[in-house]
Amino acid sequence: MSIAPTGRPNDTIDDLDHDEAYFDDASVRRRGFDSGLLEEPLTLLPTRPPLAMSEEASVKDAMQAMKRRHRGCVLVTKDGSLRSPLIGIFTERDVLLKIIDCGRNPVTIPLGEVMTRDPESLAIDAKLAWALNMMSVGGFRHLPVTDERGWPAFILSVRDIVEFLVESFPSEILNLPPDFRREKSLDRDGA
Repeated sequence: MSIAPTGRPNDTIDDLDHDEAYFDDASVRRRGFDSGLLEEPLTLLPTRPPLAMSEEASVKDAMQAMKRRHRGCVLVTKDGSLRSPLIGIFTERDVLLKIIDCGRNPVTIPLGEVMTRDPESLAIDAKLAWALNMMSVGGFRHLPVTDERGWPAFILSVRDIVEFLVESFPSEILNLPPDFRREKSLDRDGA
């Protein structure tokens, strides 16, 4: 019989390691990602009501509403309300790429001129896996969710998904030790 580096005979190493696991506290064991979360309906995610405007509204009004309500996008509907079909989306990225980068005046530009028309959206009964797939493949940070009439129900953001994962795995995420390699905490402005 050979001796392992631990000083124990080779034929008992597996048995002893396995026996020790029996005494581990089950609540302390790391749990893996629960793939069942991917089958959860989008309605379980934390969301906020979306902003809705008409395509005639100015980009300036949309930007001010986004800032005031702490939103990353505006949904554009036929009549500017949430009780109307979705026809477009205007995001922070549009502000940067279609307004500021082009030197345009947001006061004089209607949303209909710079919004993304007929944006991809998900049905309200879709599962989280579909949202993650669409956001990953399409590079979306915001995804409209619509009801059976095509009216906006809510907007799903990457932040909503992160909050859901934190709520689903609080001990694994919120109880992490501090990162001692970081010299100081980062300022949240511009993050």
